Amino acid sequence: MNEITTQAEVQFSEEAMAEIRRYISHYPPDRKKSALLPILHIAQAEFGGWVSPAVQDKVAEILEIQPIEVYEVATFYTMFNLKPVGKHVLEVCRTGPCMLRGADQLIEHLENRLSCHVGENSADGMFTLKTVECLAACGFGPMLQIREKYYENLDPEKIDQLLDDLRKQ
Repeated sequence: MNEITTQAEVQFSEEAMAEIRRYISHYPPDRKKSALLPILHIAQAEFGGWVSPAVQDKVAEILEIQPIEVYEVATFYTMFNLKPVGKHVLEVCRTGPCMLRGADQLIEHLENRLSCHVGENSADGMFTLKTVECLAACGFGPMLQIREKYYENLDPEKIDQLLDDLRKQ
């Protein structure tokens, strides 16, 4: 993966630009900013799973808004990664119900297994460990999300099996 350091180097693919234009077309011209969230998702998928400041600047240029308006959104939502991530991003729910069912022990187990802390990547680059606010699966905690898939009712044994399976992919 190439590191993007300046906005001039940021070029969306034609397919991504078509999707961006489609989202922008859903809103009046003076409300293009309303397409910011889906465009940030497109940008994150297009540029290696994270949105660098240069990518955020490019999104601001496309939407004709100030870069700070993009930074505010990208830094608010945990679904956007602001630095390079591993092949698999493990997002552990840390909201009350999951914490009551052992999410804190699960996080500690993951930190020990991956030899990294929350917010860091494993040394082999395979995993990024994050905590997130409610993933809306309160009856099935503790749980984590990897991309669009939920893993629920987790315990250390299930986590170990999950990590082994992910390493084989």
